[in-house]
Amino acid sequence: MAKKKRKATLATKNAIAGYLFILPFIIGLLVFMIVPLFQSLRMSFSEVTVNPAAGGITMEFAGIKKFNDAINVDPEFKIKLIENIQRMLLDLPSTLIFSFFVALLLNQTFKGRGFVRAIFFMPVILSSGVIVGLEYNNELLASMKDVIADSSNASSITSVLQDMLVTEGSETEQFFGYVFDMIDHVYDIAIQSGIQIIIFLSGLQTISTSMFEAAKIEGCTAWECFWKITLPMVSSLILVNIIYTIIDFFCRSDNEVMDYISGLMINEMNYDLSSAMAWIYFVCCLVIIGIISLIISKRVYYYE
Repeated sequence: MAKKKRKATLATKNAIAGYLFILPFIIGLLVFMIVPLFQSLRMSFSEVTVNPAAGGITMEFAGIKKFNDAINVDPEFKIKLIENIQRMLLDLPSTLIFSFFVALLLNQTFKGRGFVRAIFFMPVILSSGVIVGLEYNNELLASMKDVIADSSNASSITSVLQDMLVTEGSETEQFFGYVFDMIDHVYDIAIQSGIQIIIFLSGLQTISTSMFEAAKIEGCTAWECFWKITLPMVSSLILVNIIYTIIDFFCRSDNEVMDYISGLMINEMNYDLSSAMAWIYFVCCLVIIGIISLIISKRVYYYE
């Protein structure tokens, strides 16, 4: 008697479906990304000379010289890298808080909820490379901004409030400075929060309403439900959004470090030094993600 074939479990079917969905990405990665990746790594350890007669470029092994040049010799790269990392560490909490707060609002029941959700997804479209390029490279918009700045002597609302609330040299000066800086950059934060809002919203919708009903029967307030049910249930998505936000910040089209590396490679044809800078930038991104993930993952609550 022939043995009956074992039926695939639901987990196996889901895994196969998942691999089929990401198969185009895997094929694209292997075909278009792996070879250039190793080519740039080889360039970073080499002295690259542009030589059309020899087929384009010639590479001679130079060890870690280009990495040393990028960190200790180049006058701008290290400064831009440090400033970029500091800006990311400041933007990360504000982006997560804003996106989580908006997701909580959009999860409520009200008229026109679908339309409002579509509006909050607009930052994903507006943050595309074309729109950002139009915004940052449009000479008309830039000149209008300069004219407004030159013709106006009035202080911003946040600067006035900061002068009223903050005493110079006090312990709260740094905290209020961060809060007011976040308010001044609320437009940038909203632009960067589209995907995070969708991720948080999808997590909030998976929480069973029976858990909140049982908590209310036991006498829990809305504040207690938030800290005891909502936040633990979406803690895994907080980690996902942290990783996404870091990667998104490092890969933005208006990123000064990426612009500097691209200009060095395209305009000056300095392939070896630009490759070394790119790998330093990549390693910094991985280290930051690893450290933050290690810290946050210990407080993540997973549930079946």
